[in-house]
Amino acid sequence: MTGQVDKVDSAAGWLVVGATAISTFAAFGVVYSFGAVFTAIRDEFGVGKGQAALFFSITTFIYFILGVFTGRLADRYGPRPILLIGAIAMGAGLFLTSLVDNIVVGYLTYGVGAGIGVACSYVPMLAAVGGWFDKDRTKAMGVAVAGIGVGTLIGAPLAKALVVSYGWRATFVALGVGSASLLALASLGAKRPPNIELQKPPRLSLLLRDGRFTWLYASMVFLSAGLFVPMIYLDDYLEAQNKTGGALLIGIIGASSVLGRLTLGAIGARVDLLRLYQSCVAALGASYIIWIFAGANYAVLVVFAVCMGTAYGGWIALSPAVTASLFGPIGLGGVLGALYTSAGIGGLVGPPLIGVMIDATSYQAAVGLAIALSGVSLTLLTVACRAPAPQITPDPTGETTDKRPDTPGASAWLVPATGGGMRLTRR
Repeated sequence: MTGQVDKVDSAAGWLVVGATAISTFAAFGVVYSFGAVFTAIRDEFGVGKGQAALFFSITTFIYFILGVFTGRLADRYGPRPILLIGAIAMGAGLFLTSLVDNIVVGYLTYGVGAGIGVACSYVPMLAAVGGWFDKDRTKAMGVAVAGIGVGTLIGAPLAKALVVSYGWRATFVALGVGSASLLALASLGAKRPPNIELQKPPRLSLLLRDGRFTWLYASMVFLSAGLFVPMIYLDDYLEAQNKTGGALLIGIIGASSVLGRLTLGAIGARVDLLRLYQSCVAALGASYIIWIFAGANYAVLVVFAVCMGTAYGGWIALSPAVTASLFGPIGLGGVLGALYTSAGIGGLVGPPLIGVMIDATSYQAAVGLAIALSGVSLTLLTVACRAPAPQITPDPTGETTDKRPDTPGASAWLVPATGGGMRLTRR
């Protein structure tokens, strides 16, 4: 047992971080490049912005909802088999989407294929990283999710170039082959955490009784409702003004998010983690104000992309560490999966609603709605950070003495741990 515990924060853990960066690069490089094919798909099927955005929204909903299951499966079986399933789903889903002539069928092929692909590659791998690290957990997670930003940086401009040269159908085939291959490669480094036998996921009923979890959940619903607006609409926003360069702006958001993930992820290990996390949410909403006043001024839009991307990257990098800080690293895959269903709900409702609003009013009004949603999210997050930890005891007598986890007939209870997290105690 001692030898296994010693592997935490070791070089082996950083190999898992590298594999996670590859998997997030592949999965989100596809999903976050959707804005580059958005206009082509809308023109192909002759639909409004809200209907075209459903491709992205359904995918987001599926991968965040399925995360609650893939996270727990990874806790039990390890991340490698889950990641391989994701590789197959991603490749098959994108290939089938390239063949559809009916938009409803496209919703299913793209949404289910890409949705399962991301669900199998994000939460399971991120949870594995959390189990491999203790003192360097925040830094490691920041590096791991940097793959999302790099994937956006490369994926969006690449997808746009492919669409212009070969059309959106051939683009999906190319993205499917490339992403599936990279996910299969990442599976080689997808190793179970060394203390996996100690990780028993807390029951969902316990999380729902924790006010911190419910307020944090509500906060993420509102934030994610407006979070994906630039990824979907920036390219279309410029094309509507006979301008180009929207895919590059999406790429700049990705590049800036890498800076945010690495820098703020490292800072998070040295400062008040919750306060830094709140600052990222506040900055994310405030950055949209720049978009409102930018008009077609590309230089100002670049400033928006940098500010939004940096704040977004910090939010993504810090959210797993905040979750581990509040609820403990035990069964982190299941906890993250449950929490991230909130982003699925927000991502399903927000982008189509904003697309309908753009068609009915203007981009400025729709971006204003995104700002308002971020403000509500920040308010709810503040409440979550101030909520007390639940006072849960292992039995009616109130006994909280830890027993050895291998005690015959022991039963597990989640109780507040030193520093605000949760720990398993057994009786």
